[in-house]
Amino acid sequence: MKTKINQYITTVLVVLVSLSACNELDLAPTNKFTDANYWTSTDKAAAVLNMAYSQMFGANYFFANERLTDNLYEGRGNSDEKIITSGQADAALGRFANEWKSCYEGIKTCHIFLDNVDLVPDMDPAIKERMIAEVRFIRASLFFRLANHYGDVPFFDYNITLQEANNVERTPKTEVIGFYRFVRDELNAIVSQLPQKGTYADEDQGRITQGAVMTLLARTYLYENDWTNVASVTGKIINGDYGQYQLFPSYEGLFLPENELNEEVILDLGYTLSLRTWTEMYDAIPLSVGGRINAFAPTQELVDDYVMKNGKAIHESGSGYNEDEPYLNRDPRFDATIVYHGYQWKKANGSTSTIYIKPGSAEIAKASTLDEYAGPGQNSTATGYYIRKYFDPTAPEGMAAGLNLILMRYADVLLMYAEAKNELGEMNEAVWNQTIRPIRQRAGFNDASALDFPTAGNLQEIIRRERRSELAIEGLRIFDIRRWGTIETVMNTTPRGAKFAAGNSQYITLDQRRFNKERDYLFAIPQSQRDINKNLTQNPVY
Repeated sequence: MKTKINQYITTVLVVLVSLSACNELDLAPTNKFTDANYWTSTDKAAAVLNMAYSQMFGANYFFANERLTDNLYEGRGNSDEKIITSGQADAALGRFANEWKSCYEGIKTCHIFLDNVDLVPDMDPAIKERMIAEVRFIRASLFFRLANHYGDVPFFDYNITLQEANNVERTPKTEVIGFYRFVRDELNAIVSQLPQKGTYADEDQGRITQGAVMTLLARTYLYENDWTNVASVTGKIINGDYGQYQLFPSYEGLFLPENELNEEVILDLGYTLSLRTWTEMYDAIPLSVGGRINAFAPTQELVDDYVMKNGKAIHESGSGYNEDEPYLNRDPRFDATIVYHGYQWKKANGSTSTIYIKPGSAEIAKASTLDEYAGPGQNSTATGYYIRKYFDPTAPEGMAAGLNLILMRYADVLLMYAEAKNELGEMNEAVWNQTIRPIRQRAGFNDASALDFPTAGNLQEIIRRERRSELAIEGLRIFDIRRWGTIETVMNTTPRGAKFAAGNSQYITLDQRRFNKERDYLFAIPQSQRDINKNLTQNPVY
């Protein structure tokens, strides 16, 4: 399936043409698809469907969302995400316009498919029903994405005209996502029309399943802190009502190309070497192993949130944390995610390379100095850390990776269920053993104090920390800190890096971040679109 779908996507991308319309709500993906003469075969319909898959999400936003959080810091340039986190964004910012455009282009493709699929002659009814359900899922996910970033957004469930696009008003978020509203109605309507995981033909593995539908439904409730419904939906997924899922045995292996489409993956973004690739890791890995520059890197705040192997936070009594050996006996997921000083980098040929980041250490070891922290604005890391998670060891020079990016996985379902049960006052040993314990066992914890149900401590903090460590660099943190309200604190601080400043005696101090709670929970409605459509109101303070 991976190759087949991406061949369709590539073919469609080649024939894309630009239209003269400037309103993103009316942008068609291609003239070709609006021509009734195009819809002559199931394969052509499948090409448009796979175009919609490609527009559902992309690697650029996957990592950009993470850069909006306290997990990562951007040390070079002045990207849109850095402008946002510094509190200096305005309605003309490119990220606001591009996110808007990307979503509405995908919605346009979905509407074109739905308007024309009935024109295809002699199409298998079962295949058509499944394809329509896939498109409706993609459309629902795009409206969900829009509403989460912008709040009230223009909503329509048909292929609108340019005149309509230039006059449409914003629809309240509650009507787009809320209970008994569009997104949830769509998801509930299509779930039975889609296969469960493992029932697709080999060439179609990776397509949207019942499990993906219900996981998205769970997220609609999660982002509104509707704990009863979160627990209900995720509980059914855990019970196997929508397909069989389980944790992949290896946390590190979960993110390697040879293990794609494994039993934990619910939905991912399909990529293929030389056919459809992404390059974001080129600017995130150590320079000595193929990185170009370091554009974004993990923060000390993320590093500090990884617990010790005994399950205790580093600040807890009895944790065993030693500031002079800060990476010793930490959560095993730490090594699979973050590159630190002295890290043993595994190469594709089985050999390893020591990464020297502490200033002066490489010269002593007579090794490459490329990765050493050298201060702000340099090619090396600005924080004293690099990223390992999602590195594709099969990628050629330039880091054009063919590794799939996971959008939904079973561990997230378990964590959502655990959080919901705790917020409902129903967390107990049985729930813990069903959720957090197997996640930690898979990670490599073996100390009873890390695996057993805690009899002391703040369970909310423990579960939130677990979620951060398990899902780090997966693009979900921004939505977590928004719904928790902690974004007002964690993004109003001066982030830190490793203890490599002032002759390796002080933690690196980075740029002040600013978050205005009256403004920054939402993106600005793009000024370019408000200039075209005077009915589009603006979010507060922008």
